[in-house]
Amino acid sequence: MIVSKNIISELNAANVILPSAESFDYPEKVIQFGTGVLLRGLPDFIIHQANQAGEFKGRILVVQSTGSGAVESFAKQDNLYTLAINGLDGGEIREEFVLINAISRVCAASSQWEEILKSAENEDMQILISNTTEVGIVASADTVQEMPPSSFPGKVCAYLYRRYKHFNGDSSKGMVILPTELIDNNGKQLKHFVLEAADRSGLEADFLNWLETANDFCDTLVDRIVPGKLNAEQQTKAQQTLGYEDDLMIMAEPYYLWAISCNNERTAHKLSFAEQHASVHLVPSIKNFKEIKLRLLNGTHTFSCAAAIIAGFKTVKEAMEDNTFRRFVSSLTEEIISCMDDPDLNKEELERFARQVLDRFANPFLEHRWESISLNYTTKMRMRNVPLLLKSKERDECPLSSMSLGFAAYVLFMRSKESAGQYIQDAYGSSITLQDDQAGKLYAYSQQGHEGLVKLLEDQDLWGASLMDISGFAEQVQRDKHAIVQNGFLKAFEEK
Repeated sequence: MIVSKNIISELNAANVILPSAESFDYPEKVIQFGTGVLLRGLPDFIIHQANQAGEFKGRILVVQSTGSGAVESFAKQDNLYTLAINGLDGGEIREEFVLINAISRVCAASSQWEEILKSAENEDMQILISNTTEVGIVASADTVQEMPPSSFPGKVCAYLYRRYKHFNGDSSKGMVILPTELIDNNGKQLKHFVLEAADRSGLEADFLNWLETANDFCDTLVDRIVPGKLNAEQQTKAQQTLGYEDDLMIMAEPYYLWAISCNNERTAHKLSFAEQHASVHLVPSIKNFKEIKLRLLNGTHTFSCAAAIIAGFKTVKEAMEDNTFRRFVSSLTEEIISCMDDPDLNKEELERFARQVLDRFANPFLEHRWESISLNYTTKMRMRNVPLLLKSKERDECPLSSMSLGFAAYVLFMRSKESAGQYIQDAYGSSITLQDDQAGKLYAYSQQGHEGLVKLLEDQDLWGASLMDISGFAEQVQRDKHAIVQNGFLKAFEEK
């Protein structure tokens, strides 16, 4: 049988955490642009949990911006879906299912725009959440008079304008806008384009003032791996355990974090779901959270990627099952922390996050391929790790051993073969076409031996600085390259 509100009383609560009956009757307080798995696995889950604790007491109207297929899929299941939480939590396997009822309905912007706008007249509506991918928050030429506007900022402007008109510019009826798109200053950027849409549409100055003063556009950072649908074997096994079919079931790791810039009590009051979650942070600035994620999670991935491929591992999980490689990753996090000397960063927090990184990398339920992580490798190395390498030159005590080895592995991995304008790495058990806009430059340097390595390190166009300024770094990378070639990566690490 298909999951629905009517069968909840028949389900075994020992197998799935069920929603309370009263939570189905909560009013719509949130409008969400996007039906994607990240939204369902993170903010929707957080709101659901708060509802079950009797705190937020609000449901979500979801807008499908393109097409209408999701509307029928959700309606068929009374907008219910199962979140399978699978992974390591404190080093222990965690497997649980949560039946989520935070979504009240799903509407298609293409055919139900007036119905969507009508929800702006709802007194209870307080929050707007989005994930329209990085291409959603962009400039456009549309106007709010279109039904609907073609761009996401245009839709937001039209929605807020309907609310402004209905409540006669009441300053207490503004909303909190929480974009989760993975771009810098996502709240500020969305606000900029919404104001542009208002101006382009010829809307009155009083509305522009209301936009500025009554609404809070917050920068946010989301962090949770939500792979999406279970594979066929996992889906079948889950449905046998649960006793129902669920075409919307998705998987997420146990770890999650949502950091939201919040500078006033008005915003905090509307985001009352945060009170139930230690992993939801209302803070004046999300800068520290971005820095920690960028260096310790993303940076460790980048330093590890080539090393894992050279060692013969296909996935992150497979690599972390090897004790030597796991020690290498742990050593990387220690070195990275030692280079993160901002006084605003708490060392205990950094160490706790590092332990969580090890659990997340080792998640036995995820098949994260190193080849995918290697996309745009040089840009990632520059953004995530070069600042750490440069920081090390200011601190003689900063151990560079594992970071140097990871960088050396990157250099070896990028030592490719040119074929019909593409650059192929096939020296480590699999053929990988490098998806890196700097692959040609790296190929040219690799043809010049040690002189090419020096040119690579001093290339300020690549790194934004000369890595030759790091005392002894070139010599260390050269030694590490030799050790990896002679002995393989794992032995090279063990002998450092």
